[in-house]
Amino acid sequence: MKNILLVILDGLGDRPNKEFDNMTSLQASFRPNMNHLVSEGLGGILFPITPGIRAGSDTSHLSILGYNPVEVYTGRGPFEAMGLGMDVKPGDIAFRANFATIDENGIVTDRRAGRINSGTDKLASALRMNIDGVDFFVKEGVEHRAALVIRGDNLSDRVTDTDPHDLGRKPEIVKALDNEAAFSASVLNKFLAEAQKILGDHDVNLERIKNGLPPANVLLLRGPGKAPNLQPFHEKYNMKAAAISGIPMISGIAKLAGMDLLKVEGATGSLDSNFKNKFKAASRALKIYDFVLMNIKATDVAGHDGKPIEKKKAIESIDAALSDLDFKPEEAVICITGDHSTPCSVKDHSGDPVPILFNTSGILGNHIRFFDEVSCLKTGLNLRGLDVMPYLLQLSDRAEKYGA
Repeated sequence: MKNILLVILDGLGDRPNKEFDNMTSLQASFRPNMNHLVSEGLGGILFPITPGIRAGSDTSHLSILGYNPVEVYTGRGPFEAMGLGMDVKPGDIAFRANFATIDENGIVTDRRAGRINSGTDKLASALRMNIDGVDFFVKEGVEHRAALVIRGDNLSDRVTDTDPHDLGRKPEIVKALDNEAAFSASVLNKFLAEAQKILGDHDVNLERIKNGLPPANVLLLRGPGKAPNLQPFHEKYNMKAAAISGIPMISGIAKLAGMDLLKVEGATGSLDSNFKNKFKAASRALKIYDFVLMNIKATDVAGHDGKPIEKKKAIESIDAALSDLDFKPEEAVICITGDHSTPCSVKDHSGDPVPILFNTSGILGNHIRFFDEVSCLKTGLNLRGLDVMPYLLQLSDRAEKYGA
């Protein structure tokens, strides 16, 4: 049996960009290592959920790992919170959160507070409070990201987001989606009003304003949910698994599935993440674990920012770092794909498929030369997210026979 490395380049898929004469960022990039892997292996396209579905990173990762999101998904918040090391207990409600900027009229002017990268720990600590018997816990994440966990009696996750998702609008009021959620909506709105006062007067933000930086003076919430019950990965596949990720939400999914979380120096979700260290860590892990999941966020960040040149640079840096992967095709299977497309022209997730490659010894390949959306689309190999693990299991000689 062979060990498995699954590399998910977040938001990898793209659409034609005028900056590259209508090529995608992947097509335009210098990517000799990925091209070599696909030319010596097998390439195709992947619909992370099903064709046309605009997948989130949470639902797509669940799907690719073999957990049907229709059955297990309860919202992104619990994954974000657990990935940050928060203790999410039964009955708790968790949210994803952004530290953001509003002006004097309460209008959102920056959903990421200038991608704030310091002081959010102090801001988060200041928001610890109890309102009407409900405890509120905020934990800082990477840059502007954070998570909120609320704990108390009779709480419901059937409430709406406050994140307007667009600039020039005020944060939304939390609304109950059914009668049982009325108390939760009410107490959340009280918390957010108090949090806005605390953040507006906080020393961290007063210093940012003094230095001409956008203050992190409001908390935007989205993705409420309760922690789902996932079958442990090692029970599901009989494999000892580990995950490498600088993104709390992905770490949360891995943690909930019972994977070991591997810390890598410099492995963040930013464009300057240390990709070489990630692949070196993956090489070490493949000698200990049967399955290693690696998430790289940089491609998604550039897509959301609408910067095709930055996305191209990120892909090239990732490809160069692949040289640091100690990969022996006779001992392991490597799969490289995306969890969804984040076209620079859209600045958000789309329902487009993403390219996928498999490489190992003895593989029945299709001999394409380039790893990109267009080349892989022509191969005829079309997979859905839930197909990925069965395909990896059979390539690694781990699949059980179905039938006599």
